[in-house]
Amino acid sequence: QVQLVESGGGLVQPGGSLRLSCAASGSIFSIYDMGWYRQAPEKQRELVATITSGSDITYADSVKGRFTISRENARNTVSLQMNSLKPEDTAVYYCNIAWWRGGTRYIYWGQGTQVTVSS
Repeated sequence: QVQLVESGGGLVQPGGSLRLSCAASGSIFSIYDMGWYRQAPEKQRELVATITSGSDITYADSVKGRFTISRENARNTVSLQMNSLKPEDTAVYYCNIAWWRGGTRYIYWGQGTQVTVSS
């Protein structure tokens, strides 16, 4: 089994910053991708940022230049530094870990952490 635990969410004013962290534990394959997704009320879950095992990074257009994703392989963690936050960034943020093995894609999700941007 694989467990993911997110931390760092909260309430912040527009223009402020937050840092989300996610730690993975359990039976983790040696080569894996990690990422952050978010889901706002009455909207579908969307990609925020991903980082592959080779450190290739993808950002959603809406967060480019404001968010930075990073990972620490030795600790199986992924972080998301969020700057210049906007009200539209309000959502539940989920981290995930994924890998290919034997032709099968394995994906695991954290429980989510609430980020609220409001004055």
